Amino acid sequence: MAIALAVIILIIGSVLFHFLSPWYLTPLASNWNTIDFTIDVTFWVTGFVFVAVNAFMAYAIIRYRYDKNRRAEYQPENKKLEVWLTVLTSVGVAAMLAPGLFVWAEFVSPPDEAHEVEVVGQQWHWSFRFPGADGKFGAVESRYVSDENPFGMERDDPLGQDDVLIFGPTVHLPIDKPVKTLLRSKDVLHNFAVAQFRVKMDMVPGLVSYLWFTPTRTGNFEILCEELCGVGHHTMRGMVVIDEQADFDRWLAAQPTYAEVLATKAGDADLGRAQYAVCISCHGAQGEGNALLNSPKLAGQEAWYLKRQIEYFKAGVRGSHKDDIFGMQMAPMAATLVDDAAINDVIAYIQTFPDDPPEATVVGDVANGEKIYNTCGVCHGIQGEGIAAVNAPRQAGMNDWYLVTQLKNFRDGVRGGHAGDKYGMQMSMMAAILNTDERVNDVVAYINTLPGAADVNVAKGGK
Repeated sequence: MAIALAVIILIIGSVLFHFLSPWYLTPLASNWNTIDFTIDVTFWVTGFVFVAVNAFMAYAIIRYRYDKNRRAEYQPENKKLEVWLTVLTSVGVAAMLAPGLFVWAEFVSPPDEAHEVEVVGQQWHWSFRFPGADGKFGAVESRYVSDENPFGMERDDPLGQDDVLIFGPTVHLPIDKPVKTLLRSKDVLHNFAVAQFRVKMDMVPGLVSYLWFTPTRTGNFEILCEELCGVGHHTMRGMVVIDEQADFDRWLAAQPTYAEVLATKAGDADLGRAQYAVCISCHGAQGEGNALLNSPKLAGQEAWYLKRQIEYFKAGVRGSHKDDIFGMQMAPMAATLVDDAAINDVIAYIQTFPDDPPEATVVGDVANGEKIYNTCGVCHGIQGEGIAAVNAPRQAGMNDWYLVTQLKNFRDGVRGGHAGDKYGMQMSMMAAILNTDERVNDVVAYINTLPGAADVNVAKGGK
């Protein structure tokens, strides 16, 4: 009787949990209400079977409980029971599968008027491409992918010159317009999913898959990767912003085309020398950094990372948190670089500085730090050299005291919490493993033992 009572309580509790639970599907934001219908059908069919089977089991336990005056009857075959079970099971399976087949037929048949956007996945980053005014995408090749050409664009293809490139995890789309997303991966299996749109699809290296949907309400909707793609899988987040048509048109017009990217003028170190005059008092004449002024070393850091951080300071993505005192000091300094040309020029000048290793100041357990760094090295490189493809800057050969400060800022939410700092958000999630100051010191002490970027290049046969 106790077992039967437990089964009955399980039935009642499960049904109540389903109907009273606050957790259910996110509010629908696309045309795919039929997906919700198929999920509801599945819940009802499987729920009925769950209740029926467990209720029958409880009944059998009570009805046929042990009685020393009764013997069990052996029936090796019961054709009537088998027919009923076969018919009922077939009806239940058909009820679950049939709606999904109709939905799938529609899911793989995007309307002719759907506009296209390409979604590119890589560890652990989303980027996007629009076809431009001609409505046609330019050719891409995996062999052309590089830090300077992350989309793998074929430089001489005329169809690609007006393609709009969004190398960032946020994309805008217009409301009430069907969109077909072409999905490709540059490295491993990924999966493009937006819960509110009820759509998801695998992204397979070497193939182009697709899905389509029509956004039905404005707002911001998070993109998730729902295919385990490595240690940073849980940080692979993006954002779809659904705009009114006019707002979308303004946003799209402000994005660079491939032709504009190619025409971007390289930084001029001679012009950058004058721009750097503002930076000297804190960062030093050779970008060597100054611990007393909390100004990190700039020499030896990658140009792409320096540019991103300057832009973040200018836009308030960094230096706006109330506890980021030193970031607040940097923000008005970054504002003196009035445009992209000025930023490129000053970075070009910084790249001319000698990359002298700074003095180590952090003491920690190097052996323990090496164990912790196994996670960090996936993105930042096993020698701390930095990997632009995963948006991870160089760590080796940089100021250890600055690394300690920033790791604590990431861990404590001082840095990486701004909505515009998608890569900082990733780092905040990873920095959670550094749950004590001792672990921070240990991993930085180990980073101090790693060679600088120049040494890594020599070891690889570079110059």
